[in-house]
Amino acid sequence: MIFAATTAVMSLFIPKLLGEGVDQAFTLYEQRLNTPTEIEALLRNTAVLVLIVAALRGTTGFAQMFLGETLSQRVSNRLRMLYFDKLQILSFSFHDRVHTGQLMSRGLSDIEGVRMFVQNGLVQIVRVFVVIIAAGIFMAQIDWQLMLLSLSFVPFMVYRSARMRLQLREMWRKIQDALGELTTTMQENLAGIRVVRAFSAQKYEEAKFDVTAVEVVDLRMDAARTQARGGGFVSFAFLVSWAIVLWVGGEKVIDGQITIGQLTQFFFYLALLRFPVRMIIMIINSTARASSAGGRIFEILDIPSEIADSPKSKPIEITNGVVKFDNVSFSYGDALALQNVSFEARKDHTIGIVGAPGSGKSSITNLIPRFYDPTSGIVTIDGTDLKEATMISIRQAIGLVEQDPFLFDGSIRDNIRYGDVNASDEQIYSAAKIAQIHDFIDSLPDGYDTELGERGIGLSGGQRQRVAIARTLLTNSPILILDDSTSSVDAGTDARIRSALDALTGGQTTIIIAHRLSSLSHADEIIVLDSGKVIERGNHDELLALNGHYKQLWDLQRGHGEEVLD
Repeated sequence: MIFAATTAVMSLFIPKLLGEGVDQAFTLYEQRLNTPTEIEALLRNTAVLVLIVAALRGTTGFAQMFLGETLSQRVSNRLRMLYFDKLQILSFSFHDRVHTGQLMSRGLSDIEGVRMFVQNGLVQIVRVFVVIIAAGIFMAQIDWQLMLLSLSFVPFMVYRSARMRLQLREMWRKIQDALGELTTTMQENLAGIRVVRAFSAQKYEEAKFDVTAVEVVDLRMDAARTQARGGGFVSFAFLVSWAIVLWVGGEKVIDGQITIGQLTQFFFYLALLRFPVRMIIMIINSTARASSAGGRIFEILDIPSEIADSPKSKPIEITNGVVKFDNVSFSYGDALALQNVSFEARKDHTIGIVGAPGSGKSSITNLIPRFYDPTSGIVTIDGTDLKEATMISIRQAIGLVEQDPFLFDGSIRDNIRYGDVNASDEQIYSAAKIAQIHDFIDSLPDGYDTELGERGIGLSGGQRQRVAIARTLLTNSPILILDDSTSSVDAGTDARIRSALDALTGGQTTIIIAHRLSSLSHADEIIVLDSGKVIERGNHDELLALNGHYKQLWDLQRGHGEEVLD
């Protein structure tokens, strides 16, 4: 800010030096007492002074640009980190509602809009106001009437700028929303590119993308037209004031009220004022974009997380690792997922959960790490209500393997080590062996250093699941949840994984969710869910003896080998 103001003030000394130089040269010329050489020396001295001031102005201008860029980068980086950190703590229900593309658009293009305002708007506002105010002071010292005429365009500029800012702010809000939709469309298309190709739907996707792209272009053109109309109006008012100064100032010179050099100063000051006239339109556009972008960013930053630690929350201390559901009900919005579910899992009491898709199995796995809170009832670990414990301590105590595991772009080693960034290679190999994936990895040309690609695209579904199991085993968590984690693995491999896990997890509380009933036959208690309700419970033999729903599933799967039911 200081360098911007200094640069503006130094710029205003140049007209003063030039005007005084012109007056001195004319005085010497009219007196005809000095030789042309003396007049040339005077003009040369004036030129040297102008060059010195210009050099100083250039130095402060460089400092202004460099520090302005530094400030804008720091502001944008701080905003970006705050935004990213906020996304890490917002509840899963928020992420269920908001499209990823919209969040990406806010985190990238909106923050860039704020950065550009800091660099090209905030810093330049100081320079513009200093130029106008200081030029007015210098001109008033010469002739206050001409000063008023010179700055007569300012009220029009302020009025028009205020109206244009309000118009552009709403336009940029619509543009940012449309860009978010465009990003969402592209993100979904790339994520589902195999489906698009499989259904030969490229033309349909192109048409869908084109609709939003055209909307963005139209909105940007509306903003450009508004900016051009406002800029043209301000420029016209500025040129009218210039013409008035030429007319009135010329008469004042003729009448001897001001000198030619002073009129020259006025014109140089007006020439300097062309900078704020040009910049004011850019500043207004930058301000309008930043205000709409900032509003969209702070919409996210100001959202309270539905799942958050209370002031009284304390880290949970795991002693026996007893997970208990006490009459728990849960809904996704208006959709009931669980109704009055109760069970208890312990180290010596493995729980198996089975049911048709949509019966509420995965809802149970979402409640234990407190991804969501139950609508009613309580979930406890070792008698502590999860709402009274810190979320990080809860999740550090739980190892979760999901049916459709997410693998990061990177090596197999890095993906497994994600469970414990300090794990040794020996620990990684041991976990991979238990997950029955070590031999496959070892057979690859690059072994554990093999790059997987985005979302682990280089592996099959079963291989991704086994890498995810190895990753979770590295956490050495006292509570282990396997959410249909071997659904894409053949029955033989599933049996070997289960056998290895049985030997390993004797000291862990284990909850297993599966479609393949053979994966649950060893569980101490099996819960059968249907439409969010527990309809049967008992061990494998007891459920078969009931001759109910579980028995029907068992007979059906035995009759179809190990077919996974829909």
